Amino acid sequence: MREKLTRFMVGRNGNDALNRFLLGLDTVLLILSMVFTKGLGRVLTPIAFVLLGWTYYRMFSRNVLRRSEENAHYLRIRDQILGRARVSRDQWNQRKEYKFFTCPSCKAVMRVPKGRGKIKIVCRKCGTSFMGKS
Repeated sequence: MREKLTRFMVGRNGNDALNRFLLGLDTVLLILSMVFTKGLGRVLTPIAFVLLGWTYYRMFSRNVLRRSEENAHYLRIRDQILGRARVSRDQWNQRKEYKFFTCPSCKAVMRVPKGRGKIKIVCRKCGTSFMGKS
């Protein structure tokens, strides 16, 4: 049986990161449609089934190039969102030891040790210097 499934999936896209996200979103929508059986549930159920159909279409598609482009686009967006969240979390964890400044010209974020008083800060990315109180 496993060999038949392996032969069937040869040349097909299979399960990628976007499909895993879509399946998770589909599960959440189906659970919400069960909880809200009246108005909202009647809207979410068809959306969930269309999303499930699209997920399986992507999974069994033989157009691997197009599906990999979709997956790469999803990964770029996901990494941008998670990258911003990671930077914010790191800044929050380091707030007692460092003060963070944003370059006025290139918007790069720099950190300087706290307790140094008024200092001249030079951006490593563009070379702009400005004053800041640490």
